[in-house]
Amino acid sequence: MSQAQYEQSEGYKNASVLSYAWVILAVVYIASVAAALNQNKVPPIMPVLIEGFGISLSQAGLLMSIFSITGLVLALPAGVILQRLGAKVTGLIAMASLVIGSALGAMAGGLPMLLTSRVIEGVGLGLIAIVAPAVISFWFPPQKQGTPMGIWATWMPVGIILMLLIAPWLGLTTGWQSVWWFGAIFALVALVLYALLLRMPPGMAELDAAMETPPLRQALANRDIWFLGLAFCCFNWVFMPITTYYVTFLTEMRGFSLAGASQVVLLSTVAALISAPVSGLLSDRIGSRKRFLTIPFLLLAVMLLLPFRVEGWQIFVYMAIQGLVAGVVPPATFAAAPEVMSKPQLAGIGLAVVMLGQNLGMFVAPVIFGAMVEATSWTVAGLGLIPMALLGFFAARQVRVR
Repeated sequence: MSQAQYEQSEGYKNASVLSYAWVILAVVYIASVAAALNQNKVPPIMPVLIEGFGISLSQAGLLMSIFSITGLVLALPAGVILQRLGAKVTGLIAMASLVIGSALGAMAGGLPMLLTSRVIEGVGLGLIAIVAPAVISFWFPPQKQGTPMGIWATWMPVGIILMLLIAPWLGLTTGWQSVWWFGAIFALVALVLYALLLRMPPGMAELDAAMETPPLRQALANRDIWFLGLAFCCFNWVFMPITTYYVTFLTEMRGFSLAGASQVVLLSTVAALISAPVSGLLSDRIGSRKRFLTIPFLLLAVMLLLPFRVEGWQIFVYMAIQGLVAGVVPPATFAAAPEVMSKPQLAGIGLAVVMLGQNLGMFVAPVIFGAMVEATSWTVAGLGLIPMALLGFFAARQVRVR
């Protein structure tokens, strides 16, 4: 059975199967949100952690960066793990890592143990970020993947929003440990749902048996997936420092309270929550991924002149516009990854390359940005992000995708 034959089979046509595809989307979405909120529980209470552990700004940034180390190392192996173990087992490992890592972090008595727990949590993010879009690509036909990918792409904004709303209140009233316990409980619920409801679509097993999977080296020889991975690396390089440090910037330099600063960042995230599914739907309607991959980088390059210069009401306007622009890139990226790979079994490998780029940007950028702030100023550090936005535009332009 070829991929084209599978796309015309009952696996895509049967109404009950198509209905269950949305159940699958809900399951992998909740699992992904569990990873996102655990990753982003640091920024809203970073000042609390700095005071509680007696650490510097760059050390606090490491709590975010180290979360990506495991994802960076695991990215390509995760694609192979997905092929070997399947989506269900791989996803369960991801959720278990989040539960164990967050619970361990809640009991941390010092920075080394807290950093170790973040590495374990990073396993969960590294795996589920590859499993979830791969599962979506299995259940939805290619010409209709933009919409579910756009919905799924809101997993990170939703995780950020939950932490921005919950973490400051929990951290200031019951201690930072309660934020980590919340993350563990949420991940445990996601694990149970995943175990009960996740399955592969009808006909997928026959497709796997009938189609020979090329060697890993051949799969990785695809130039387009590497340019796509580079573009997503640049996107995260640009976006992650703002997500990580803007609460701290607003409290230190603009006189915001911790809760008020979190609400400003929340505005950007809500805007991304709107633009992500809308852009995914539009990319399906007009039949183009490339426009949604390239244009946002140019807009971000211009906008990076402003984040650490604006004051008063301008801060709110800037963050809303930034969120709208940034929300467009992830759904286009994750929808494009399976398309540029030659066979459906290689979706996981393609997504692994994309996640390699994401984790590289997420790991390196906060550390470098924090060091630049300490050595120069917030404004200069912000200007240093512009070349990465331009590189992202160049890389996205090279991807041969519709």
